[in-house]
Amino acid sequence: MWAGAAVTDEDRLDREETSRVLRRSLQFAAPYRRTIWWAIALVSIGAVCTVGGPVFVKLGLDQGINAQSAGTLNLAVVGYIATVVIGYVVGRMQYVAINRAGEGFLRDLRVTVFDRLQAQSMAFFDRNKTGVLVSRMTADVESMGELIQWGLLQFIAAGLLLVMTLILMTAMSWELTLVVVVFVAPILGVASVRFQRQSNLAYLDVRERVGQNLSNLQESFTGVRVIQAYAREEEQERRFHESNRALYRSHLHSVKVSTWYFGVVEWSGIVSIAIVVGVGGWLVHRGSVAFGTVAAFVLLLANLFDPVQQLSQLYNTVQSAAAALHKLYGLIDTVPDVAEHPKAVELPARGVLAAHHITFTYDGTERPALHDLSITVQPGERLALVGPTGAGKSTLAKLLSRLYDPTTGHITFDDIDLRLASLSSLRERVVVVPQEGFLFGGTIRDNIRIARSGATDTEVEAALNAIGVLERFAEFPDGLDTEVRERGSRLSAGERQLVSLARAALIDPAVLVLDEATSNLDPGTEAIVEKALERLMGGRTVIVVAHRLSTVRRADRIVVIDHARMVEAGTHEQLVALGGRYASLAEAWAKSQPAAEGAAGST
Repeated sequence: MWAGAAVTDEDRLDREETSRVLRRSLQFAAPYRRTIWWAIALVSIGAVCTVGGPVFVKLGLDQGINAQSAGTLNLAVVGYIATVVIGYVVGRMQYVAINRAGEGFLRDLRVTVFDRLQAQSMAFFDRNKTGVLVSRMTADVESMGELIQWGLLQFIAAGLLLVMTLILMTAMSWELTLVVVVFVAPILGVASVRFQRQSNLAYLDVRERVGQNLSNLQESFTGVRVIQAYAREEEQERRFHESNRALYRSHLHSVKVSTWYFGVVEWSGIVSIAIVVGVGGWLVHRGSVAFGTVAAFVLLLANLFDPVQQLSQLYNTVQSAAAALHKLYGLIDTVPDVAEHPKAVELPARGVLAAHHITFTYDGTERPALHDLSITVQPGERLALVGPTGAGKSTLAKLLSRLYDPTTGHITFDDIDLRLASLSSLRERVVVVPQEGFLFGGTIRDNIRIARSGATDTEVEAALNAIGVLERFAEFPDGLDTEVRERGSRLSAGERQLVSLARAALIDPAVLVLDEATSNLDPGTEAIVEKALERLMGGRTVIVVAHRLSTVRRADRIVVIDHARMVEAGTHEQLVALGGRYASLAEAWAKSQPAAEGAAGST
């Protein structure tokens, strides 16, 4: 079965939905309406010039040559040349005008979609593949570009030209017009309807395959270290070849659909010319029409069939663009799972962080990650979350920092529900430091400023000094202006984590959430990061997802989570004496690394 089977029902937009999408696009393009109307006016002038050429040909033949009027012939020649020149100039002007409006529209659309994606919560990115989102911003917007840069102009011009040509042909000779319409219109009508249906599915499938191909490509680049570590290059090549082959087949099918239709249009044009010449000659012989009328008809037929072909092809461009816009508007209309309340309030500088009977289930799963859990964290308290893999420790940390909202129950800071807090104050009060610090392309200084873009150089250096690592980075040849390259590849894992800690220090939060920030480091680097962490945690509320015994022992209180529930809580000594779940974990940690640390794990 051909690749079109991959097209989803969402892609098959009906006319009503297409109309709604296009109407919304016109509203979106409101800032460029004046430029668009100017372009449409230029298109209308161009269409008049196009049909004007055959009129001057008719005038020259009938009133100039046949009537032997030199003045009329000269007028026809000058008129024909003038229409060609004016049409050329207007064509260039309309192209510039529509591209100015179109590129502005695409620029605004990209910014709007990107801003909306940035506002989405973690759950949104759990549900959507990165490659597909990149495809929305590239392939779908590019699909719009094809329509805006030349498609809209041709669509309007072809429609005007078709109508003007039919009116002019009818005015010249209704008999010849009727003959052409009766013999050719049914063939073109049936072929056009079939082409529109087939090509719409074909072009939509091409876009779907492009998205899948980009997704595979993005995943391969992102996971290149794992791929090379396990020598999986051949497997990745095979997967990419499969998706690329599917894209090739999809493109090939769309070409086949276009080929047969354009052949029908060309054949119809040839047959119609033969009919006009044959019937027209007979009518000239009878004296019903003039010779110049037949000549003008032959020229006008090109203006009749070219627009039909263009409109059929552009119909699918419009449909493809409408489907792309439908998905882009779907992204724009997506309400963030973690949204700011319309009457959001500012959180105080310090307060008690508490979870009240929270239950949380990830999308697409039936088993809750947390079930009916309540916990209170006092200001300045160090709380360690421990438990087996998949118990729900990291999930609780994410909920306490409102990266997700609980399915039921609520979380408060100083008795204020986090759903009512402004996101800006929430991110200033509660900061998450993940296991691995992600760095963006740029300098060390730029990456620390991610936490607060308006921070001065002095404040950035103060943040590094606060965790005791300013001298370490200052020793680099370029100091804090050292380029870290993509994903911070120029720095070691420990240095990347130190930059992450400096970001947190720059914000100076009340609550620090740590997903075991030293679990992926070697012992030598770990000691440096541990010292920086100790300085950062001073005087703050700290919630740490713990995988090491040394980290757990430094906590004021330990909470054990197992099977999505809190099963134990207390100090290290209390829980060991209890002889329950924590005692078993502590014994396992001690046996795996008796000297000090337990083995690193993950939640």
